[in-house]
Amino acid sequence: MKMAIRIGISIVILCMFFILVIGIQVYKFGKFSKAEKSDCVIILGCSVYGETPSPFLKSRTEEAFRLYKEGYANYIIASGGMGEGEEISEAEAIKRYLIQLGMDEKYIIKEDKSTSTMENLKNSKEIMKDRSFDSAIVVSNKYHLKRASLMAKQVGIHASFSGVFVKDYVNHERYGFIREIPALIKFYIS
Repeated sequence: MKMAIRIGISIVILCMFFILVIGIQVYKFGKFSKAEKSDCVIILGCSVYGETPSPFLKSRTEEAFRLYKEGYANYIIASGGMGEGEEISEAEAIKRYLIQLGMDEKYIIKEDKSTSTMENLKNSKEIMKDRSFDSAIVVSNKYHLKRASLMAKQVGIHASFSGVFVKDYVNHERYGFIREIPALIKFYIS
């Protein structure tokens, strides 16, 4: 009986250690990622409330626009289909907000078919191939960047990464970070 308890405790400690290591990877990648001059910026989709971008999507769009304005890339790929409760696609919401920020519509490319991060990246890769783009900056929340980097590598996107942290939604950011740990573990396993 004592041996079974020791084995059980060892397994729990090993699992906690593994979760800690994954958490550190997520945190460090998000914190230390830096954008590099590229052909385009890919904004990963996020919730839209009716026709209004969520605070996370607004923040991602603002970061992409900042990178565009500072000359990091000449085009922005607005990525994301239409989910439940959304009256327009995430890509359309991004496009409208970029125009509102002052971006010329001809430099915005919509990818409005995807329903997941992997689809965002696969579909954006096809757009990049069609346009002869070799590199991209992927923009998302900081906690999401590690997994997005692995997916981008898997689909063959040469990418750098730039993340946002929405201070007014710290609890949502924390929840996203916590949720990202099992999502990353699932990615590694599959």
